[in-house]
Amino acid sequence: MKRKAYEEHLEKLEIELAGMARWAKATGARVLILFEGRDTAGKGGAIHAISATLNPRQVRVVALPKPSETEKGQWYFQRYVAHLPTAGEIVLFDRSWYNRAGVEKVMGFASEAQVAAFLDEVPRFEKMLTDDGIILVKYWFSCDQAEQEERFAERLADPLKRWKLSPIDLAAREHYADYTAAREAMFAASHTANAPWTMVDFNDQKLGRLTLIRDLLDRLPDTSVPDESIDWPPLGHEPLEESYGRIPPIAPFSKGD
Repeated sequence: MKRKAYEEHLEKLEIELAGMARWAKATGARVLILFEGRDTAGKGGAIHAISATLNPRQVRVVALPKPSETEKGQWYFQRYVAHLPTAGEIVLFDRSWYNRAGVEKVMGFASEAQVAAFLDEVPRFEKMLTDDGIILVKYWFSCDQAEQEERFAERLADPLKRWKLSPIDLAAREHYADYTAAREAMFAASHTANAPWTMVDFNDQKLGRLTLIRDLLDRLPDTSVPDESIDWPPLGHEPLEESYGRIPPIAPFSKGD
């Protein structure tokens, strides 16, 4: 998709996302969205597209690092529970508890018994969330291996994207089929009536973002809540020029910098 067309469509969706945020605040809804999928599929870009124009005090992004030694000794879901939304909040998980069924399983960071226990427990855990009124939406980002390889190469060549590469990414290149098998086992265990998965094709990232946002907005209740009226009286005098006083501003940026 061409950038101009993408930005035109995204701008319209951003207005609807702002309406969704007003609705959540007005109704006290708790919205929890999980973003899972292939490495390089575009989770970060989709999360940014949703959250960029919304109030960060209401819309939180959770991207947890690897567990600490203390967290490794806890109930597996414990560290995720601390980040669940409260009334009026929208929480976006950039990867979630499904790490156990994906990277931890494929890369051997969790035992077969731990993975089996997770797949047995996760439907019950998510049912507790939805029974308590949390709106849970789970997205899986899909992309072909050839496209994934292209994106890995782009990250390697771009100094602004190199931080996205990790030893896990390098190892994952040889486990594309293993991740597919792990995903299917995960779907079989956790694609439930109260918390189903939604697959989104992200071979075209711009189109994928628009598709995901449209789906998210369509699955939520009517979000038509009017803007709060704000009384904005005139200043009552002419605007004053800035007075710098004791500390002058630094020299402005120039094209030669």
